[in-house]
Amino acid sequence: MLDLPHTSILENNAVRWGKIGDGPPLIALHGTPFSSQVWRRIVPHLTSRYTLYYFDLVGYGCSEMREGQDVSLAVQTQILTALCAEWTLDRPHILAHDFGGATALRAYYLNGLRYASLTIFDAVALAPWGSPFVRHVRKHEAAFSGLPDSMHQALLRAYLQTSAHKPLSEEAFQIYSAPWLGTVGQAAFYRQIAQMDQKYTDDVEGFYTRMACPVSVLWGQKDEWIPFAKGEKLASLLSDRPCIPIQNAGHLVQEDCPEAIVAALLKETL
Repeated sequence: MLDLPHTSILENNAVRWGKIGDGPPLIALHGTPFSSQVWRRIVPHLTSRYTLYYFDLVGYGCSEMREGQDVSLAVQTQILTALCAEWTLDRPHILAHDFGGATALRAYYLNGLRYASLTIFDAVALAPWGSPFVRHVRKHEAAFSGLPDSMHQALLRAYLQTSAHKPLSEEAFQIYSAPWLGTVGQAAFYRQIAQMDQKYTDDVEGFYTRMACPVSVLWGQKDEWIPFAKGEKLASLLSDRPCIPIQNAGHLVQEDCPEAIVAALLKETL
């Protein structure tokens, strides 16, 4: 497990974060419905090359969860921008997945952050996105928040498994489920889904063009949440490099094929 010993108050939210390693800064941005623990099998292989910064998005993992909280992509973008200022980082390397990818892109094109490199995979970046389940929860958030514990846990387990191509381990289920259990966690799980709004990627999609840094786009070929074709299109917009397919991997590449992410990052520093 990754340690998150630090807390910063940003945008009126308590954000938990950690730092480890030696070298140029790299910020790892997780997606939904996960936490910074998605990097637990990746970070140890990078500490000799990078100083890694990782944090739990607002409303996720160990970061603050509360009723009425804004956990939208707009807030996550402001949090990333504020953390870069607090950490006094100039042009960090960025590793981003899913909503972390949307956050990194919004921060670059809308907030003016600049990166030494961007490694992005299976990102929420191009319309349309949002599964029928997401649309249903957005309409009925209160009903889902009030589900009996057993039903919520069964739904959560099934939802998590759809993110991966290979069967998730019990360790993975426990790690990814834990923040979303109990009265506070269950409400937070459906809150973040209810605030998934395509307008936050629509805001930035029209600005996509070649970035002023090396960009590597990777994509799980078996991604059932966001198809590989989206990765190919995103790569054509952001980079002079083609999208790299990751065989036998779904959306949650960190579990299906973590070595592909490590290899891409180590290649970036060669």
